[in-house]
Amino acid sequence: MKQDKFLTGILIGVGALVFLALALFFTRQDRRDYLPEDSPEGVAHNYVLAVLEKDYEKAYGYLADLKYKPTYEDFRQSFLNGMVNPGNTGLDVGEAEIHGDEAVVELTIYYSYSDPFTTRTGSPDRALLVEQGGKWKVSSMPYSFWDYNWYQEPYKP
Repeated sequence: MKQDKFLTGILIGVGALVFLALALFFTRQDRRDYLPEDSPEGVAHNYVLAVLEKDYEKAYGYLADLKYKPTYEDFRQSFLNGMVNPGNTGLDVGEAEIHGDEAVVELTIYYSYSDPFTTRTGSPDRALLVEQGGKWKVSSMPYSFWDYNWYQEPYKP
């Protein structure tokens, strides 16, 4: 009889843990909000968020107006054709170093792996931004968020 009460207690405990896990899973909100655009860090964050949400028009608005800037259609096609594919990539935006009208934003990129035994590791990288008309604009981002054909002189045979 004592063993039945012990087993019942264990089953109730396991049931409570499963219920709690399910409740947390369904009520947790994955909130990703846009930040103010008055800093290089905010613009880098907003560009990445727009790309991840597939809001290519908004993401394109964060690009710097430099020579050989891609057209909006070329920009969008880079994502649709898989040339730029953030896929299962995560990114943390760090601090910015501002030098006049240029800024370097420290980033940590996290790639997901398909096996359950590999731990998540971050790879340091950076984004380059320029100030244009009082606003910060992206001039370069790491692979997965940037097509290296953008801002390049078109090939002329």
